[in-house]
Amino acid sequence: MTEIKTLSYSCRTRIFLGIGAYRKLPEILNGLNTNNIFLLSDSGVASTDFFKLVEDILTEKNIKFEIFSDIETDPSDKTVEKAYAIYQKSKPSALITLGGGSTIDVGKAVAILATNGGRIHDYEGIDLFANPPLTIIAIPTTTGTGSEVSGSCVITDTTRGLKMSVRSASLNPAEIAILDPLALKTLPVEVATDSGMDAFVHAFESHISLNANPVTDALTLNAIELISSNITPFVSDRSDLDAGLKMLCGASLAGMGFSNTGLGNIHCMARFIGAFFHVSHGLSNAVCLPYGAEFNLTANPDKYARIALAMGDDISGLSSMEAGEKAVKAIWKLCKDIGIPEKLRDIGVEKEKLPEIARLCFEANYNRWNPRYTEENDFLALLEKAW
Repeated sequence: MTEIKTLSYSCRTRIFLGIGAYRKLPEILNGLNTNNIFLLSDSGVASTDFFKLVEDILTEKNIKFEIFSDIETDPSDKTVEKAYAIYQKSKPSALITLGGGSTIDVGKAVAILATNGGRIHDYEGIDLFANPPLTIIAIPTTTGTGSEVSGSCVITDTTRGLKMSVRSASLNPAEIAILDPLALKTLPVEVATDSGMDAFVHAFESHISLNANPVTDALTLNAIELISSNITPFVSDRSDLDAGLKMLCGASLAGMGFSNTGLGNIHCMARFIGAFFHVSHGLSNAVCLPYGAEFNLTANPDKYARIALAMGDDISGLSSMEAGEKAVKAIWKLCKDIGIPEKLRDIGVEKEKLPEIARLCFEANYNRWNPRYTEENDFLALLEKAW
């Protein structure tokens, strides 16, 4: 008898979405019955009009709040330690994370430590903390990571020079998320581009994952459609609120998908490229995307055919492989349309490091999720082709 693989899906986040959805914050705070908040952001977002709107709500509600805005891109364990030290002074009962994936990830790390103790290093891996984290209200200001609904947070270990992934599909997503395109209006064009492509790769790799199932397929195909059809107008004009809202929704749907399915070769390569060369995670993913898509095509052309449809291609009368090839071509075109560099050398990657990156990629064992088994020499060939 053939063994049947049992899969699962979970997402604990309640989502409020729409133009002006931030105005739901007083209602949300009433429901939490809290009068003490830890507000996390980064210095750029903390200077925006949207941040002031959130600050004014807290002030009007007579809620005590402490602000921590010293958060960098690809946040480090040192940043988590600084934020946690401030949290411990007054031990607020909930967190608001107003920012991109870096801010939300720092908030998640602080929330885990608040209820589990120790250092964030103690929880690197899957389901290594038992107590539910402190309540988080996540308000994303980028359209990339889907961190508000995802089961992971990524923190850089400064000692090893590598990114740690802390995962729990059931416990790590924020309890509440507010998706409001008004929060995106001041987003720099390069961040809009890189974060949007990060979300696309989440959706793409989740859809073809070995752990994908009909529930995650529904989420990720919709995410692929939303992102591929809205990223160009959004990158062109961040005040396009309709495109912004659809990008936020696409990023969250992708986050709901990959939290349950895991990701693949593209994220694996981008993880180490970003760590070695300090390239943004979204940009690393975007450059690796077409090469990883080509490599994995033969593993599941039927899935690729559905991706081609979601990206607006006509696949009538084509075989699965022919339709799948159209998906790869559509991915190449999408990257070109929004100005993604074609080669790793264009973003500062040094060829001499490729063998080490290939070794680390194989050791990271993304073969648990990637649809085509990938040896160390396969990773090296992929990286060399992308270089």
